[in-house]
Amino acid sequence: MTETISLSTDPIARRWWADVAGGRIGYERCADCGAAQFYPRGHCTACGSRRVETQYAAGTGTIFSITVVHRPPSPALQPFAPYAIALVDLDEGVRLMAHADPALAIGARVRAGFTSFGGRVVPRFAAE
Repeated sequence: MTETISLSTDPIARRWWADVAGGRIGYERCADCGAAQFYPRGHCTACGSRRVETQYAAGTGTIFSITVVHRPPSPALQPFAPYAIALVDLDEGVRLMAHADPALAIGARVRAGFTSFGGRVVPRFAAE
């Protein structure tokens, strides 16, 4: 996999992108109330506890929503068009936005893989 390019100074975000570069999708689970959350924040949004633990998703889930991008937001991403962005409900109970196979439809069962996109490694979902 390629080296991660960090676009953030936030240590939580930097750690998340480093995990993705290593082939893992992290999320947080509260040690007090058990709530799962994505994106990682360092505190529980359900109960306010700071006792959150990073866990790693199995990488399986269901497409909640999907769109195909034909006109990328920058010239640097033009070579990748068309590409799909999906909201994926992971089996662990969190939803994340990620790249996906453009042929997928809402309700499809998917599994995460990882690919290089625009100079960084990103999660990309394909049919399970």
